[in-house]
Amino acid sequence: MLIRIATRKSKLALWQANYIADQLKHHHPGLEVQLIPMMTDGDRWLDQPLVELGGKGLFIKALEEALMTGEADIAVHSMKDVPYTLPEGLVIPCITVRENPYDLLLMRDPTHRHWRDLPLGACVGTSSLRRQLQLQILRPDLSFKMLRGNVPTRVSKLEQGEYDAIVLAQAGLIRLEILNVGYQFDADEMLPAVGQGAVGVECRAKDRIIQTLLAPLHHRKTADCVLAERAMNQALQGGCHAPIAGFATMTGRQLTLTARVGHLKMRRVMEVRARGANPGLVGKTVAQALLAQGAADWLAAGGPE
Repeated sequence: MLIRIATRKSKLALWQANYIADQLKHHHPGLEVQLIPMMTDGDRWLDQPLVELGGKGLFIKALEEALMTGEADIAVHSMKDVPYTLPEGLVIPCITVRENPYDLLLMRDPTHRHWRDLPLGACVGTSSLRRQLQLQILRPDLSFKMLRGNVPTRVSKLEQGEYDAIVLAQAGLIRLEILNVGYQFDADEMLPAVGQGAVGVECRAKDRIIQTLLAPLHHRKTADCVLAERAMNQALQGGCHAPIAGFATMTGRQLTLTARVGHLKMRRVMEVRARGANPGLVGKTVAQALLAQGAADWLAAGGPE
């Protein structure tokens, strides 16, 4: 049997697709797997912020179209790029074990080891409103400049002196074995994005055989955490147009979800935490508490000036 995997062409996306391919062949000896690298709109338009282009869904639209037309059997995504609503007829039955979910600050000056070491007014590269706001609260003096492109490109721009520092997801650096020395933020300093560090596999809802083949790759603990984060985001109707962070952990059967909604102009965040055994319910509970504090107004007015 042949499984065709739709994937973006970036090094990180190809790493993730190859990881899924290797896991499938490991669990199902004799299975054939073929990668179908594709260019997405999110990869094509790198000179504009994602918020102006329509959001992170641009990274996966072409892959989902390949599923719907039958060109591919599965698509592999970074879960933080997946909108909370999927096209009709598509499902994500498999989420693999989560890599390090935290953000990393890479600094051009090798003597700098902490965000406190950055010089006054240093230029930080990021296109994430979530990252910008949380770092701005820690260091109000910093300036920010848009940074897009794949991980090696972003690191190269830092090395060439375009920025004093850049913020990247630790997971991508680990997977690509880019072992730069940097400062890893803890969750109190910079709460991760919804789904950050997790890889998901999407397929057609009617393809039961595909879903059976994917079952051994599914990591229930990670999936429950990501489900809670996504349920919170969906209840808030959040996207990349405003700073939203959400990160869940699990101890035993008890899940803890922390979420933040920010307002860039006021440089403030509101935070809510809830615990429970039902991921979807915990996510909705957190969202309702945020909305009760006025999150809807912040989401409407908290974007870029």
